[in-house]
Amino acid sequence: MIYLKNVASLGYDPQKCTGCGRCVEVCPHGVFFMQDKRAVMGERDLCMECGACQKNCPFNAIHVNAGVGCANAVIRSIATGSEPTCGCS
Repeated sequence: MIYLKNVASLGYDPQKCTGCGRCVEVCPHGVFFMQDKRAVMGERDLCMECGACQKNCPFNAIHVNAGVGCANAVIRSIATGSEPTCGCS
C-alpha cells in the first residue's frame, strides 16, 4: 500500500550493505529484496517509516526518520479514529 508519493524519508547506501538480509526479513511492506547477495531497495513509496530496517541493519546502510510522515499519521488515525494526515499538504 502506497500512502503518499515521494514523501518517505527512507535512505539506503548500497555500498555499506554486506548482504545480511535483515532489512528484507523485518520490513512489513517488502521495500527491500535480495539480489546478487545484496539488499536492493524496491518501491520506496511502500515505506511506512516504522524504522525496523534501520534498527536491524548492523552496518548503518539504512536511514529513516521513524515516527514521522505516513506511518505516524496512519497509526495516529487508527488510535484516534480520525482521518490520517501527515501534515505534508
